[in-house]
Amino acid sequence: MKALILAAGYGTRLYPLTLDRPKPLVKVAGQAILERLLRKVESIGTCDEAYIVTNDKFYDMLVKWVRGRMFNMNIKVVNDMTRTNEERLGAIGDINLVMKKEKPEDDVLIMAGDNLFEFSMPDFIGFAGAKKSFSVALYDVKDPKLAQKYGIVAVDGDGKITGFEEKPANPKSTLASTGIYFLPKDDIKMLEEYSRTGLVKDAPGNFVKWLSEKGNVYGFVFTEGWYDIGDKDSLEKADVEYRSRELEK
Repeated sequence: MKALILAAGYGTRLYPLTLDRPKPLVKVAGQAILERLLRKVESIGTCDEAYIVTNDKFYDMLVKWVRGRMFNMNIKVVNDMTRTNEERLGAIGDINLVMKKEKPEDDVLIMAGDNLFEFSMPDFIGFAGAKKSFSVALYDVKDPKLAQKYGIVAVDGDGKITGFEEKPANPKSTLASTGIYFLPKDDIKMLEEYSRTGLVKDAPGNFVKWLSEKGNVYGFVFTEGWYDIGDKDSLEKADVEYRSRELEK
């Protein structure tokens, strides 16, 4: 199995903190978001390689960061060659770039580089493996007003995704699509097919919606903590809660 961490954004909502560093290297309770994500990948036990896709501005910094740490899998940093926020390829563009360049002949775990979560990664991989389909980790935000800020998913009793809406005014559920996906190797070709459409290439939720309308896509619902580090308020909340949790250990 392979892992892919999306780290090519420019973190403009966290300026000036991210003017000279990528958002995944911002620390939460003293540890970089990226390190927390890679340790989650390590917990799977069957992932032998992880790709970190970044931009040309932060490529050298991430290569140096990786070289300074030890992991139980090979880590490869991929440069998407963009230099500004206006040039960015978008999440789908970056995923497709890595698939074409690295040609993984294996299932791929995809994670946004600004997401923190507390569920068991082996549980998610086990769920997706049993379904043998593209799967998305879903978090119940419970509040319909809060749900308006996210890509919201409806599922049936078996966990199959039956609907997807991006930031809906009137959410049909409160299950938020997180930036955590399991892409079976047989579905990698669907990314290239999607890239040839005129559909939006930035938010991965658009790909989830498109794919769910073509075949079976499943949602893994978790109740443990989830932190979408989009701005200074969410970063501060995550930092406070992680420090509190780690003091309790």
